[in-house]
Amino acid sequence: MNSHELFTNTPPRKLFFYAALPGAVSMLASALYQLIDGMFVGRILGSTPFAALNLAMPFVIINFAIADLVGVGSSVPISIHLGRHEDDEASNYFTCASLLIVLAGVLMGGILFAAAPLLISLMGAEGEFASLAVAYLRVYGLCSPVTTIVFAVDNFMRICGKVRASMILNIFMSVLSVGLEALFLIVFRWGIAGAALGTSLGMAITAVIAYVPFFRGKTLLHFCKPRFSRAMFKKIVVSGAPNFLNNIAGRITSILMNFLLVRLGGEIAVSIYGVLMYVEGFIQPLLYGMCDSLQPAVGYNWGAGALSRVKSIERYCYTAGAVVSVVSAILIFLVPEPIAGIFLEDVNATVLADTAFALRLFSFTYLTRWFSFATQSFMLAIERAGAATLISVSTALIFPVLLVAVFWPLGLTGLWLNFAGTSLLAGGLAAVIMLRFRRDWRKLAREESPSIGEPA
Repeated sequence: MNSHELFTNTPPRKLFFYAALPGAVSMLASALYQLIDGMFVGRILGSTPFAALNLAMPFVIINFAIADLVGVGSSVPISIHLGRHEDDEASNYFTCASLLIVLAGVLMGGILFAAAPLLISLMGAEGEFASLAVAYLRVYGLCSPVTTIVFAVDNFMRICGKVRASMILNIFMSVLSVGLEALFLIVFRWGIAGAALGTSLGMAITAVIAYVPFFRGKTLLHFCKPRFSRAMFKKIVVSGAPNFLNNIAGRITSILMNFLLVRLGGEIAVSIYGVLMYVEGFIQPLLYGMCDSLQPAVGYNWGAGALSRVKSIERYCYTAGAVVSVVSAILIFLVPEPIAGIFLEDVNATVLADTAFALRLFSFTYLTRWFSFATQSFMLAIERAGAATLISVSTALIFPVLLVAVFWPLGLTGLWLNFAGTSLLAGGLAAVIMLRFRRDWRKLAREESPSIGEPA
């Protein structure tokens, strides 16, 4: 099914199950791999490598954020141009974005490799703890030119209507990465560098396979002679800014958290924080998979002026997000000890109890997180980048830093409460933005043609 038929004629409920569920499965496969990655490092290599991985990970994600800026930033105008049947312009965005991501990977990878010792030392790490973090970071830096593009090509595939192929490739990448990491850690005994190399090779091989249909001309988007322009750069940056700033701001917050954790509780506190991040890394991709998979459909129909379809699609996005979030909150609160035991081995009862306590406080995050997440995705899909950026930066940086100061007298407990407090404030901000947007929506709805406004 091509994207024009999928986004225009498919009933919203069927579209949700066709696009959002495979997107969620894709992200679930990725999340499961992240969990297994943490289990491998924590249980095979030990607590110090596990802490080193979590100390280095914010810098790894910052590297991927540059590619995400271009990938997401180009996906929004591509979807809207396709909705206007401007296919050649959409393909030009696709071509230019692919080239920009590879170039950015070369530049950022070189910086990451060279600056790794300085970055880790600034975090306060020393000795084996620091050397392991540097080794992990440098592998990602070396592989950056061939790995960072994998998430962008996933967006491009879904825009072309290849939703199931995208899901299959994401599952393939996770399985391949698990197999390579197990080989490098258990058989070759390459240590923490082997863990990073397994993930990087899995990403690189998947990216090459994903681009084959585009090179063969079998997709709606195709490679063409690139036509760069200032207007294109501006649109990509503006559209990609919310996700990019969210990633950067979130990593800055993680770096700040790790800085404080090293000083308040040492390696143990960093490990507990790592457990929370791995749990978030399981739930948030489910939300992202559903919302992000529907973005092309929302952007396409917004570009086509089909506002009623946009509203119907978003209704499913918000509802599904709420269900996933609330169920996750309940499960984390009820069974924190088994969750902690997945990652932590050979720790005493006190550490396990402290981790369970942190997880219970963390579980309240997901009572409200779904609303701001879905609102940010919606604002981004309809080119309301300012509102999406405000939500993302506030959620990832402004609110957490503010609450660090507010909860500082509580010590580590205050850091664990930070997540739920941030989520509550973000939900309030999203509600204000949606209330203000309703006025613009009513104005647009009055101008909408009945022939394109009725849900299919």
